Amino acid sequence: MTDKPYEDIPGTFVFDADRGREGYHLNQFCISMRLQKNRDAFNADEEAYLDQYPMTPDQREAVLKRDWNRMLELGGNIYYTSKLAANDGINFQELAGIMTGMGREAYRDMMLHGGRPIEGNRYKKEWGED
Repeated sequence: MTDKPYEDIPGTFVFDADRGREGYHLNQFCISMRLQKNRDAFNADEEAYLDQYPMTPDQREAVLKRDWNRMLELGGNIYYTSKLAANDGINFQELAGIMTGMGREAYRDMMLHGGRPIEGNRYKKEWGED
């Protein structure tokens, strides 16, 4: 991926054309979870079902470990990866709580009160990260 100005947003993986190409097979797998027959096959044998999708080893590992943030970093689209979460009984609000490390209730409370403050959250350099 090339350097882009929005790569400096802390905790954010912007889904752009490059990330979409990188995550194509991961996203194809995730969107397959919208059909019950596919969920049944995946739940019966995750490894075998994933063999249908030529993901990178890192993508495959992220799926198997349910490493939601890593899936996004590796090209996953949040709306597609949420199909896998739904298969696991995790709704979108719970998923956001998991991904932020806040938990569902704290995440919900934050959002009801205007979301994360912008101060200190604009750039990674504000967090001391590169």
